[in-house]
Amino acid sequence: MKSAKDKKTFFERLTGGGNVDNDDYDDDVSEGLSTETKDNGWIEEDNEEGQLTVDVYQTGEDIIIQTMVAGVRPENLDIAISRDMVTIKGKRERHNHTIPDDNYFYRELYWGTFSRTILLPQEIEPESAEASEKYGLLSLKLPKIDKEKQLKIKVKAG
Repeated sequence: MKSAKDKKTFFERLTGGGNVDNDDYDDDVSEGLSTETKDNGWIEEDNEEGQLTVDVYQTGEDIIIQTMVAGVRPENLDIAISRDMVTIKGKRERHNHTIPDDNYFYRELYWGTFSRTILLPQEIEPESAEASEKYGLLSLKLPKIDKEKQLKIKVKAG
């Protein structure tokens, strides 16, 4: 049996510091760890579509959706709106990519396609929706349908 001094810490097991026997791992801790890395020791990334982060809130008459799309050209954005759902798709293209992969210390910026579908908390008027972008912040203004609103019409004699 190993003494407490010989047992590796969670950080040492996570980073691979020292020799670690499989029986040193707690089942619940080791279950989520992945050891698949590239030759340079970096964790391999999946080539999946990115997902936008959004803020969704309401005012008296509108539902507002905001998301950061910095670095995305307007022609690379596609926004589809229905009465109860909004889908934002786009592509952030890398420019001047002449840096070899081995020269990077951090690669946290997302490049490529992304999308996000938001189910709305109430129905909106898609025909009256507005989209604007300023300093990389995309804002969608979606007018709510007023189900309480009534319109009285007069009947014409014919």
